[in-house]
Amino acid sequence: MTTCFDVKIENKIAHIVLNRPEAFNSMPRAFWNELPEIVRDIDENAKARVIVVSSTGKHFTAGMDLSVFTAGESITASGGDPYSRAESFRQFVLTLQGSFNCFDNARIPVIAAIQGGCIGAGVDMTSACDIRYATEDAFFQIAEINIGMTADVGTFPRLCKLIPEGWVRELAYGGRRLPAAKAKEIGLINDVFPTQEAMLAHIMELAAEITSKAPVAVAGSKRMINHARDHSIADGLDYIATWQAGMFSPPHMAEAFAAKAQKRAPEFPDLAPLRKKM
Repeated sequence: MTTCFDVKIENKIAHIVLNRPEAFNSMPRAFWNELPEIVRDIDENAKARVIVVSSTGKHFTAGMDLSVFTAGESITASGGDPYSRAESFRQFVLTLQGSFNCFDNARIPVIAAIQGGCIGAGVDMTSACDIRYATEDAFFQIAEINIGMTADVGTFPRLCKLIPEGWVRELAYGGRRLPAAKAKEIGLINDVFPTQEAMLAHIMELAAEITSKAPVAVAGSKRMINHARDHSIADGLDYIATWQAGMFSPPHMAEAFAAKAQKRAPEFPDLAPLRKKM
């Protein structure tokens, strides 16, 4: 049971929907605990081959809810040793970052469907996804600068790998909105659609296509792309050679060839559920 999401798994596609439209899908404390639990459950138990993340209402998300900082014992409270408070706050930020790291760490692709505003932590969230699409009315905003803080949950480490640095700086320093058309032009999103319905139809078609591919090969492709993003070309080449030494799958390739020759859909085994800690 979650308070911030609706989750549906059908035809090997997991659809995670932000379900607080009355609050513009802002992210309260429960959000940060529920999201990684949902994603890990899907991934670790091999419940789906693709994750789609979408939202409800006018905006994809207004970003972090202020209750994260004010509910209960505030981590920004005064008093006590300032260095202890600083160390505690650092751990708090790392915990928040970990909530979106679940997308990177998942073995399966994550596709974001963005409508309306994708603000503040929404940029952190969607930049951690594998693929992003948006509606014509969508916009992205690094809004933290407008409330006197530096974005800290993942925007800069990821966004600098996705779009030119000059655009990251303009958005970060000025707090301006980046419209969907410009986001597509600079490579942040793959395509723009007139309506959310059209966008989701396209995404579900792509997701279905991905589910038809060999899951081990898809997982390997994601791991190689993430590794290449974070390492040199030489390191990437060495890593993929090592990966292939253990993960090369002749039976899956044989099934792909046979299915093509027989003009049928291939049948591949799902990823194995991950072992729980002893």
